[in-house]
Amino acid sequence: MPVVTACEGGVHLGVRAQPRASRNAIVGRLGDRLKVAVTAAPASGKANEALAAVLAEALGVRRSAVAVVAGHASRDKVVRVGGLEPEETRRRIDTWLASRAR
Repeated sequence: MPVVTACEGGVHLGVRAQPRASRNAIVGRLGDRLKVAVTAAPASGKANEALAAVLAEALGVRRSAVAVVAGHASRDKVVRVGGLEPEETRRRIDTWLASRAR
């Protein structure tokens, strides 16, 4: 399960980004991180923006509630999601992954 830790007003989520992918989607789990593929290139923060949009859609939160807080220039990132508790975040990730596995 991806590392989801509580922080003030939300959670921190460990993410592994895959820029220049063929689609925007949460691919699955990769060790203690959530692997997220985005079509955007990692230039000018475009991949980070796309990553935040994918996570916001999958977790059912506003785009403004999702922000990369560490690893801006790395594939391994820490993303802050506002307004969610760790257990709720894990449940939403599991539900989203299960719905795409069919």
